[in-house]
Amino acid sequence: MEKRYRDFPSYFRTLFDGRVQKLSVDGGFTCPNRDGSKGVGGCTFCNNRSFSPEYCRATSSIAEQIEEGKAFFRHKYAGQKYLAYFQAYSNTYACLDELRKKYEEALALEVLRARYEEALACQDVVGLVIGTRPDAMTEEALAYIGELAQRIYVCVEYGVESANDEVLKRVNRGHTFAEAEEAIRRTAELGIRVGAHLIFGLPGETRESMLEGAVRVCDLPIDVLKLHQLQIIRGTRMAEEYAECPEAFRLYAMEEYLDLVAEVISRIRPEVYLERFVNQAPEEYLVAPRWGVKNFEFTAKLEKRLRERDVWQGKEWNKMNNR
Repeated sequence: MEKRYRDFPSYFRTLFDGRVQKLSVDGGFTCPNRDGSKGVGGCTFCNNRSFSPEYCRATSSIAEQIEEGKAFFRHKYAGQKYLAYFQAYSNTYACLDELRKKYEEALALEVLRARYEEALACQDVVGLVIGTRPDAMTEEALAYIGELAQRIYVCVEYGVESANDEVLKRVNRGHTFAEAEEAIRRTAELGIRVGAHLIFGLPGETRESMLEGAVRVCDLPIDVLKLHQLQIIRGTRMAEEYAECPEAFRLYAMEEYLDLVAEVISRIRPEVYLERFVNQAPEEYLVAPRWGVKNFEFTAKLEKRLRERDVWQGKEWNKMNNR
């Protein structure tokens, strides 16, 4: 049955011959709202340990993490390729020499120096996904990543989180939505693929502000959108705030969230690929909400909801843009 939105696996099938798996890599970076440049403590919702796999540890070298990641996934799919996913914290927040060293260690650059086709033919790691903040991308880093993107698959994944500046301030994000817009446009202009990440349910958001924010983000030159519901994670400042005043938070029940995501899909630009809709933190970290549903189970429920409501990606967007 044809899906009613542009799903991420289909996107990869247009780029690679065969299955491609992301391997999370911890490059040992930090963030400007952690080291005092813009603030301390980081985002109030963030505990990186809650979404980093066991093999992803900054105490191991990049190459060691890559090999451990391959071993973890190798038994599931034979002959698959990999993307090195620099996930933890802000992975462009360092001098260019450090970025070059870590990215090229993940890619085994002696192969990368060959032609693009040769790299794909003989290399397990065929590209990079670089998670970062909009305010942590320098011109020189962007130029270097642009050079890489001419030879291999590179996607810069920006943590936008919200299009509401008051919400961003409240969660100690340390940047504005205007900075996200600028970073996304600068990145796309260099031919680099762009991903954006949003969290639904941050304190201070309304349903309408989240819908409007998703539309604004998708009207930017992004290729991929990632969503997930707000989760209260142990070891975060937000968990302390939630314990003190739970009524200040609007945590979604799964059925409500299904309806919200369905409406987002209807309103956003049809060309954007959707990679993820939910996140499920490990049990030992998760305070609330406790849905007990895996990603593929949520996706099946979402597809059913879209059929029931006769919704497809861009249905309302097309109307608003006279298409």
